Amino acid sequence: MPDVLPWTYSDDANRLLAASPLALMIGMLLDQQVKMEMAFNSPHLLQERLGGSLDASDIASRDSAEMEAIFRGPPALHRFPNAMAKRTQALCGALAEHYGGDASAVWRTADDGKELLRRLKKLPGFGVAKSRIFVGIVGKRLGEAPPGWEEAAADWPSIADIAEFEQIEDLRQHKARMKAEAIKAKKARSKGS
Repeated sequence: MPDVLPWTYSDDANRLLAASPLALMIGMLLDQQVKMEMAFNSPHLLQERLGGSLDASDIASRDSAEMEAIFRGPPALHRFPNAMAKRTQALCGALAEHYGGDASAVWRTADDGKELLRRLKKLPGFGVAKSRIFVGIVGKRLGEAPPGWEEAAADWPSIADIAEFEQIEDLRQHKARMKAEAIKAKKARSKGS
């Protein structure tokens, strides 16, 4: 495993992402409708607010109102703190129930890339795209993916391709261009109907 995953402005948060599979999974869960840097910094803030540790069983069993307050901050851990507190608890509950609370068991015990992708898609908050990106993270950044992960991983640029913090802005611009092209194509199709 790497010493850091350089996806935030915080060295401590970057080290936590590399050291804690649960932090990495929570960051990936939160990576929607906020900047990537915020999403991947939030597990560090969550750890601090929980008293210095991230434990799936502990997070899952906490009172939902308490978790929502923790997510609201300030600063908020997400643009939608209440909804993401619930999703984080649901993810942690699934990890506790099916993987003994060990987030890394999701990939370390998978026989192949297809199984890893299937496992990820079953987790709360992990749809197809997010799951494929996470397969790429495990393969490209952690070097811990099972055989055949390349076929299951995202085949588009994603956070899995970020090896240096400075590359995030390039990825953001690429995603904006892809979105603009998709909108343009959709408008062209609707004019042709």
